[in-house]
Amino acid sequence: MITFLLGGARSGKSTLAVEIGRRHAATGGDVVFVATAEAFDDDLRSRIALHRLERPDWPTVEAPVALAAAITDVPADALVIVDCLTVWLGNLFHHVRAPHERADAQRSFVAALAHRSGPAVVVSNEVGLGLHPDTSMGREYRDELGRLNQRMAAAADRTLLLVAGRALPLADPWEVLS
Repeated sequence: MITFLLGGARSGKSTLAVEIGRRHAATGGDVVFVATAEAFDDDLRSRIALHRLERPDWPTVEAPVALAAAITDVPADALVIVDCLTVWLGNLFHHVRAPHERADAQRSFVAALAHRSGPAVVVSNEVGLGLHPDTSMGREYRDELGRLNQRMAAAADRTLLLVAGRALPLADPWEVLS
């Protein structure tokens, strides 16, 4: 079961992901947290430290770039929480310049997740509802994240859009139009 949590900044995505993890752990299940952030500056170091304090003492895998490999290494029966694709894609833009190599990394990640037998929760931001980016790189990032989110939603068993800590289930448009 893959649950995909999508929404804007501070919409409750990570909070819900951690709560899903807590409930899974309460039933005796293992949880592995896969973090994608790199501490590039003081602000990110502070945010990472705060996130660590907010979640239980689960094993954490730092995967700023090699996300597919990190997913593959998680025990098959553990719940894996990936937080978040938005930051991961930014890391790919920094470390992997060629668009086709970034696309390959994204496909590999989604495939690794889809082949897991255990449950997963994946967090990402919806950035397509905001301002039009000023730069070509900003537009390329927004477009690429939109395509990644679409791939992830297609692979997920359920996708929730979070707004103000509340969730709306998202459906395949062809199921709604049928």
